[in-house]
Amino acid sequence: MPELPEVETIRRGIEPFIVNNRVCRVLLRTPKLRWPVPADLDRRLGGQVVQRVERRAKYLLLRTAVGTLLIHLGMSGYLRTLQGDQPPGKHDHADILFDDGFCLRLNDARRFGALLWLEGDPQRHPLLAGLGPEPLSAELSGEVLFKKGRGRRLAVKSFIMDSRIVVGVGNIYASEALFVAGIDPSRAAGRISRQRYRRLAAAIREVLQRAIAAGGTTLRDFSDQQGRPGYFAQQLQVYGRAGEACTVCGQPIVKIILGQRASYFCSRCQN
Repeated sequence: MPELPEVETIRRGIEPFIVNNRVCRVLLRTPKLRWPVPADLDRRLGGQVVQRVERRAKYLLLRTAVGTLLIHLGMSGYLRTLQGDQPPGKHDHADILFDDGFCLRLNDARRFGALLWLEGDPQRHPLLAGLGPEPLSAELSGEVLFKKGRGRRLAVKSFIMDSRIVVGVGNIYASEALFVAGIDPSRAAGRISRQRYRRLAAAIREVLQRAIAAGGTTLRDFSDQQGRPGYFAQQLQVYGRAGEACTVCGQPIVKIILGQRASYFCSRCQN
């Protein structure tokens, strides 16, 4: 599933092509993804200039003067920019065509993504309203995590993967951030000090920034808007490395299951 770094990589990739560009047509080939795609999306979005391309958690927001197109990539979706005359593939469900001939094309083999039209403040939409702070913003701090974690018995890894606590910390990045912070992923969220939460907030930011710089993580089929794979997988220190030597102390990396998700950590470096 495309996580925050992958979605941010795509946002940065499509932004130069579509900001200040006018939509001339929206071509829908599939009436329903995770939810029905508005049948009148061509009428609503056609003729509008894309003013900004924003990201909230794992959602992309194409902002115009009259409304916002919300895009979610689901389990394996991606967006590409290409010339509008290129024929679509099997799972190319929608094209947003621009005046200069460019096309923004949505591919989603599993159809778990979304194309929704929002009017008014998009942050008030039910999909966005309950989300926690952005991990790359000043809104996330050790103090915020400490206060939200007080009294919680939930494992800290599951805690930071909850989008109501902080958005965008998926399974891979949670394991990596906890390793950088030196925290056992199974430790209860309520049993972590302010100081250690400060380290964790900084580690989350560091890991996500490094992943964005590397173009995301390719474990299955993620690629950016030009079809290039992400390379952060080459930098992973614990995730997917069960039995291999810790890059810091040499101890074998351990794999456990937390919240029905595989978790990787070093029992010596993380406590």
